[in-house]
Amino acid sequence: MDDFSPSDLKTILHSKRANMYYLEYCRVMQKDGRVLYLTEAKNENQYFNIPIANTTVLLLGNGTSITQAAMRMLAQAGVLVGFAGGGGTPLHMACEVEWFTPQSEYRPTEYLHGWLQFWFDDEKRLKAAKTFQQARIHYLQKVWQKDRDLKNEGFEFNSEQIQSALNTFHIRTDAASKQSDLLLTEAQLTKVLYKYAANNTNAAEFKRQHQPDKNNINKANDFLNHGNYLAYGLAASCLWVLGIPHGFAVMHGKTRRGALVFDVADLIKDAIVLPWAFICAKENATEQEFRQQVLQAFTDHKALDFMFDTVKGIALQDYSTHDIEAQNL
Repeated sequence: MDDFSPSDLKTILHSKRANMYYLEYCRVMQKDGRVLYLTEAKNENQYFNIPIANTTVLLLGNGTSITQAAMRMLAQAGVLVGFAGGGGTPLHMACEVEWFTPQSEYRPTEYLHGWLQFWFDDEKRLKAAKTFQQARIHYLQKVWQKDRDLKNEGFEFNSEQIQSALNTFHIRTDAASKQSDLLLTEAQLTKVLYKYAANNTNAAEFKRQHQPDKNNINKANDFLNHGNYLAYGLAASCLWVLGIPHGFAVMHGKTRRGALVFDVADLIKDAIVLPWAFICAKENATEQEFRQQVLQAFTDHKALDFMFDTVKGIALQDYSTHDIEAQNL
């Protein structure tokens, strides 16, 4: 079978790609013009195909290796590759690079040019940050009102507790005069959402911890970490396709390097990762079951499409005559 050309591999738009993979204890290689992963079974080795033309992110966990030929084909297809610990967390970094991104510079430039129109202006950058905050709430509303499974678990967007928190959130967001005000408001809302989710799933003693729980007592924390890394993968893929460097953050720039990835990932974390982390913890799900649930929710609610639409809308806004407005929301 002949090798595909890079143009053949990019026939599926990144915003429409359905797959993210986390692999462990296997070897990723190129064979007959395809990217495969090899696992060692008891009696024989088994090969499984990775449909790279329909894949955004490949996370490699414990006990994995990858060949140079496979990396070349993944780069041609525009697949981001990251190395992670067991269960997808933490994300390990090589030379402080979060993601191994394909080194193609033949990407669109208009989004970077648009981004730079406002990024060096403090006032415009603050307005862009507020747009991100408004967009994440719109997406939260859209997902929670549409998803029957979340409703069955008690996640009601119109509940009094959620609406009260959102009213405060909107007032403080509109009044914010600097990014630190937005970060504080965001943290306060997230705290309410954690409490709401914990009450819904009988996890009243939940306390957020970002370090892995070695005793596996509180699975919700581990699932939150795991799901957040999946969201970071989608965000990194979105930004790579649009040609916008991770350093041009609008929210987290002073607290985290490569922070635009975190800004974009925040668009979907509250709506999808947060509730499913608590639900799956209540059901004592495995890491794989949680991952499958979250990835399916990303697909069902077109999370990557939403990221692309929001980032493109902010980048292409005419900043010379109009205030920033969220596009395609």
